Formats: sequence, structure tokens, C-alpha cells
Amino acid sequence: MAVFNGMFPILPGKEKAARTFAEQTIGPRRGDFATLQGRAPITRETWTVQTTPAGSFMLVWFEGDVEAAFQDLATTQDDFSSWFRAQILEVTGVDMTQPDDSPPPETVLDWRA
Repeated sequence: MAVFNGMFPILPGKEKAARTFAEQTIGPRRGDFATLQGRAPITRETWTVQTTPAGSFMLVWFEGDVEAAFQDLATTQDDFSSWFRAQILEVTGVDMTQPDDSPPPETVLDWRA
């Protein structure tokens, strides 16, 4: 099982929107989120807001089929996936439907007991 660990910028003034997005995803939209996660499948995911002198970032970590997860999110047209992509775009400015040509995050340490 692969792991993704990346950071996405939170646009200035969108910190509250980022928290609301997370609350809605794990609250009233939890069932739809579970369906999205199950398609990849993703077994665990965490989001963390990190505030730095360079701005705020959403740190995203998940375990599962990373390529399938990003492909599914980019192409699926159901209401939840469309809403989810729109929230990401609003909060971070990242368009999940457009391929990113930059290299993926590089894991430099992965320790397990």
C-alpha cells in the first residue's frame, strides 16, 4: 500500500473555509467521502492546517492506491466529487482536474516499529 504526504497552499483569508471544508467532509458529507475513499481504496487520511511565516498550508496524508485516488478525484463527475474538487480549488487554488507536472513529494524517511 502506498502513502501520499503532501502540502497544499491555503489561499490568504481561506483558513476558515479550509476548516469548514474539513468539517463538512467528515460531518454531513461523511458517507459520500467514505464512498470516494473506498473507490481507490484509501484506508486512512489526515488533514492538518500548518501556519508558517510563508502562509498557511493544508498537509494531507493518506494511505492506499495513490494513483487511483488522484485519477478518480480528477475524473469522477458525481455531485460529491464535483463539490470536493470545487472546495479544493476555492481553498488552495489547486485544480484537481489538471495534471501536475511537478514531481510527487519525495519520502526521505519512513520508520515503522
